[in-house]
Formats: sequence, C-alpha cells, structure tokens
Amino acid sequence: MTGAMKISQKGLYALQAMMMLARHYHQGAIKIREVAYEENLPEKFLELILLELKNARIVESVRGAKGGYQLRRDPSEIRLSEIMRLIDGPLAPFGDAEQLRALIDRDLPHRALYQLFLDVRDAAANILENTTLADLIADPGPRKGKRAAKKKEKGSVLPMVVGGQKGE
Repeated sequence: MTGAMKISQKGLYALQAMMMLARHYHQGAIKIREVAYEENLPEKFLELILLELKNARIVESVRGAKGGYQLRRDPSEIRLSEIMRLIDGPLAPFGDAEQLRALIDRDLPHRALYQLFLDVRDAAANILENTTLADLIADPGPRKGKRAAKKKEKGSVLPMVVGGQKGE
C-alpha cells in the first residue's frame, strides 16, 4: 500500500524533454533529434512521449523544414503535476489518498501514522502542483543551495532523536 513516489523512466524522460523545450521556448520548434541529443534520450521513445504530450495539447508539432515540437503554453503555465499525471497517472506517493482516508477512519490505533502518510502525499502533490517548467529552468544554482541548507537545519535535530531512542 505504501511506497515512495513513483516516477517511471518515461515520466522522467517527459520532464527532461519538457525542460529542454522550455529552455528553447522562444526559438520556435525543436526537432526531436535535437531534444534527444541535448537530453541524451532515446529518439524512438521520445517520439512516443511527445506524441502523448501533443495529444494532451501540452506541446504542438510544426511541419516542414523548420518543423519539430514546441510548448503550446508559456513554461510558467505548465505545471509538473500536469505532465506527471499524464504520463504516470495520479500523483500517489504513499499510496492512494482515498485508501489512506479509509484507514484513518478504520484503524484507530494507527490513525496518526496514516495521517502522516496522507500529509506527506498531500505535501508532495502540492509541490508538484505549484512548480512550473519555468521554475525548474530558472537559475538552478542558488535554489539547490537553499534546499540543501534547509534540509541540514531540519536534519540536524533528527540524529539526536534517533540516538535518544536507541539508548532507551
């Protein structure tokens, strides 16, 4: 029932391809070959992924010598959740939300645990819902630093707690 957030290889390729198209958003259509080369993705697989994104009206194809694929909307209007739901289905880290809610109602002794899983699921879904392609391609340097610093601050308390429990 529970498990880490699953993203397939296909989902990962789709996100990488979409980031590439976002970086080249103002340059017109990009050939599949160029996306595959720049992102080091298998061209045949990429074709299928882009076709799926085109059918969902997230990207569009342009015919002719200058043809290829381009985003239909500005990168700031395309959410990661939209791409991931299309390729991999519902965003479901730690199992299905409905399943967790049922367990919260039914299994009283472990209610707090299931509630925690539900909160994690909702937080993860929320991050994906509120992150756009534009966020991903905008100056990745400082953002990583901030995240790492935050993790260290929170994490510094954890080893002490774990250590305390082991000693008991």
